[in-house]
Amino acid sequence: MAVASVAARPRLVRDLPLLAVAVVWGSSFLVVKRVAEPDTVVAVLALRFALVLPVLGVAAWGRLRVLTARQWGGGALLGLVLGAVFLLETYGAVHTSATNAGLVISLTMVFTPLAEAALRRSAPSGAFLAAAGLSVLGVALLTGNGGLRAPSAGDLLVLGAAGARTVNVLATARLRSVRGVDPLALTWVQLAFASAVFVVAAPFAGPSPWSVAASFDGQRWGLLLYLSLLCTLFAFFLQLWAVRATSPSRVSLLLGTEPLWAAVFGVALAGDRLGPLAVLGALAVLAGTEWGRRRAAVPESL
Repeated sequence: MAVASVAARPRLVRDLPLLAVAVVWGSSFLVVKRVAEPDTVVAVLALRFALVLPVLGVAAWGRLRVLTARQWGGGALLGLVLGAVFLLETYGAVHTSATNAGLVISLTMVFTPLAEAALRRSAPSGAFLAAAGLSVLGVALLTGNGGLRAPSAGDLLVLGAAGARTVNVLATARLRSVRGVDPLALTWVQLAFASAVFVVAAPFAGPSPWSVAASFDGQRWGLLLYLSLLCTLFAFFLQLWAVRATSPSRVSLLLGTEPLWAAVFGVALAGDRLGPLAVLGALAVLAGTEWGRRRAAVPESL
C-alpha cells in the first residue's frame, strides 16, 4: 500500500527528489576540491564514510544479521572496487577543475553499455557507437580546453574512476553472491569495506584522519558533513525511495543530469573558464552520454 501511494503521487513530486540528488552529486566535485588537498584525500574519505556508516548501520542492523558468509564476501569484493572508485575520483577532482571532473565521470554511461556488450559478445548499435564517439571527442576538447594538449593527471584519474565505476556496476549486476541481497544491507557492507581500504591506506598517504579532523575549521567541517549527509546518506535513501516510486529509466534520466550540475557549479562558483571549443566539448559530452543512454539496452539493475 505504501509503494502504491508513493507511485500515485504527481510525477513532479516524484521527480524533484531525484533531481535534488543529481544536483548534490554535481556539486560534490567542487566541495571535494574545497575540503580536500592532494595529501589529505585518503583521510577525508575515511572521515566522510565514518560519519555515514553508524547511521546506515543502525538502519540496516536487522538485515545485516541474516547475511550469509558468501553474501558478505560478495559485498566485500564490491566494497574494494568502490574504494578504488572513490580514490580515483577524489584524487582526480583535486587535480582538475570541478567542471572537467563532473563531465569526464559521465563517460561511465558510455563505458558501461560497451563493456556489457563485450561481455555478452554482442555488437552495440551504430547509433550507440556514434554517441560514444561524440562523447570521447567532447572529452578531448574539454580536457584540452579546446586545444590539442594532453589531458592533465587529474583528468586521467577521473577517467580511471569512470572505468572503475563501470566495473563496479557490472560486478554488482553479475555477482551471484549478492543477487537478491537487501540493498540497504549490501550498501552498508560495500561502504564498510571501502572504508577499510581508506583506513589501511591512511598511514601511507599523508596525515592521519584524526589530525586532519583536528585541523578542520567550521567551514571545512560543514563541507565534510555536506559530503557525508547529503551526497552519501541523503542520496542513498532517495534512490531507494525513487526505485519504488518511478521507472528505472526515469531514475537514470534524472540522475544523468549530474554532469550538467557539475558544470554549472564549476563555472558559477569555482570560476572555471572554458574557451569556445571547450564549451563545445562540454555540450558534446552531455549530448553523447544522453544519446548513448537512450540507445543502449542497459539492464534494469544498473
